[in-house]
Amino acid sequence: MLQQLLETGLRQTMMRLVRPVLHPAIPVSLQRRIVSQAYRSSTPPRGARFRKTTVGAVPATRATYGSNLDGAVLYLHGGGYIIGSSTTHRGITGHLAKTSGCSVVTPDYRLAPEHPFPAALDDAEACWTGLLEEGYKPEQIAVAGDSAGGGLSIALAMRLRDKGLPVPSSLTVLSPWVDLTQAHLYSPECEPVIQAAWTSKAARLYAGRESLTNPLISPVFGDLSGLPPLLIQVGSQEILLNDAERLAEAANRDDVETRLEVFNSLWHVFQVHSGQLDRATAAMETAGDHIRRHLAG
Repeated sequence: MLQQLLETGLRQTMMRLVRPVLHPAIPVSLQRRIVSQAYRSSTPPRGARFRKTTVGAVPATRATYGSNLDGAVLYLHGGGYIIGSSTTHRGITGHLAKTSGCSVVTPDYRLAPEHPFPAALDDAEACWTGLLEEGYKPEQIAVAGDSAGGGLSIALAMRLRDKGLPVPSSLTVLSPWVDLTQAHLYSPECEPVIQAAWTSKAARLYAGRESLTNPLISPVFGDLSGLPPLLIQVGSQEILLNDAERLAEAANRDDVETRLEVFNSLWHVFQVHSGQLDRATAAMETAGDHIRRHLAG
């Protein structure tokens, strides 16, 4: 009963405080400031530690929990490629550090419109290379991300594969944004977080002069063969539900080991409420288990 009330309260909070800010008429600079404050309600677990660092010449935050670190997670934050940071996502990355037993590295990749495609992808690859230079083997590194960061995670794995380089041990994507054309958006009865007009503007700002169907911008249009085991989590109350389902279909088509989890009556990247909402906490446990299971010893 208490959890149901909490879900209702959090849903209303997202609808009243977050969704109105994600509007194309609000300047990106203002969105960044407001959202950075809104994310303060997403809290890491007690005992999580954060350290500002540089990985592959990219500014980043390293999250750890405990002392037995089994590997590394390269975590790519969401925000439509135009907002968000390693600081806003400390709640998610702190919980993922706890559930995965890994060091979680979140780069502050360059954002659009100042830095359109392929800046974010270049920075993600540079951070991946930086982890290798630290001594991690590819099979000791997982890649994860939410929303735009989920799409960026898939794009990074595709780029590494296309270059003939080793791919991560696994991929974990939360409410992934993988079709920036928005041709197949879902229409839930309730969408507490994002507006299609906002994501449409963000897509144009990120893609710049590139086609939105470029697979490194919209991975659902690409060949996913050769990618590592993939976990997809999505809420039923979000316009990106079809993105997640179509990504799972494409991955299965290309013989990628894939698990899709749809959480009924939850919203876009509900995992930010880990530690508060039981279903969000359980989802992060599943994500951590997926990462641990595929890491090389």
